[in-house]
Amino acid sequence: MTENNYEVELLDGSSYKIFKGVYNDFKSKAISEYKFELEPLEYEEFVDAVEKGFLKCIVLKENNIPTAFLVYTVSISEAVELNIIHCLGTEDETTKQKLLIEKFLECTEAERQTKVVSFPMIGHQSVFTADIAKYGFKFIGLAVLRFVMGNASSERILENMKLPEKPEQYKVVAYNTLYKEDAIRVIHESFKDTSDAVYDPRYKTIEGTTDIINKIVENIYGEFLPEATSVLLYNEKPCGFAFANITGGKIANIPLVAIEKNHRGNGFSALLLNRTIKTIVDWTKLGQRDFSEVNVTTETNNYKALKMYRRIGFREDYCYPQAYLLQKRKK
Repeated sequence: MTENNYEVELLDGSSYKIFKGVYNDFKSKAISEYKFELEPLEYEEFVDAVEKGFLKCIVLKENNIPTAFLVYTVSISEAVELNIIHCLGTEDETTKQKLLIEKFLECTEAERQTKVVSFPMIGHQSVFTADIAKYGFKFIGLAVLRFVMGNASSERILENMKLPEKPEQYKVVAYNTLYKEDAIRVIHESFKDTSDAVYDPRYKTIEGTTDIINKIVENIYGEFLPEATSVLLYNEKPCGFAFANITGGKIANIPLVAIEKNHRGNGFSALLLNRTIKTIVDWTKLGQRDFSEVNVTTETNNYKALKMYRRIGFREDYCYPQAYLLQKRKK
């Protein structure tokens, strides 16, 4: 096959019927090959999201038959999120991926003047790393770690974990809405100069960080768990946070952990996480909530964080390249 056999265009009503086959092929492989934690949208729900503008879909047709597609969204305030690239089979996969990426860059040219492109290359998509690097994408390695409920080894590690001494000025409590402004301040100061701020620039500003915290506590990123979210107080003022929410189904997640600079180096992150994980484990054992795991993501070269999570009972599951493309500079 040559490139002349391919057509690349935005998905619209004229292609809904013939696109269903390649979408359902992706759906059947979403968990096994792309590490999705939850089943993707049913086809009718996906089409509805496209029609309402929540998702954008670029389709590659081969002899008028869809054989590959790319999905992205521009709904995140500071980023264009590239969600998935899927090809039906692996024949001429590199060419198809190249044509989809080039159409994506064309379609998002205006947004890329002010927004970063973020592309978590989970599962099979990691094979595209070298190819999309040619378009200026850069990469950060991320590791996904899991604390699996019912795993005797992990639960024993958590139970026997040696916790740091806590001076009397400090205490650990559950999240309260009164702590939100402090959470914004602590998260902003902790993340504004990190790699997280490269592919999600919202961390760089108070306004952007406010958007992130609002989306967590208002259940936009999944059900917020305020009772499991742990807060470190110093003389009754918040100086550390370990947030917890549900990404879907029975999976709990730790989206953010941060300690104010003046209070670091004392093991307080582990202290917060210990309380958070124990709360979720206890809920599950008592039948109050039903969780299968708690997961967290951190950089593959953040050895301090990796060591801390292992000490709590987490185990690495898999790693993936987080790709990002900085804002397009005007000529």
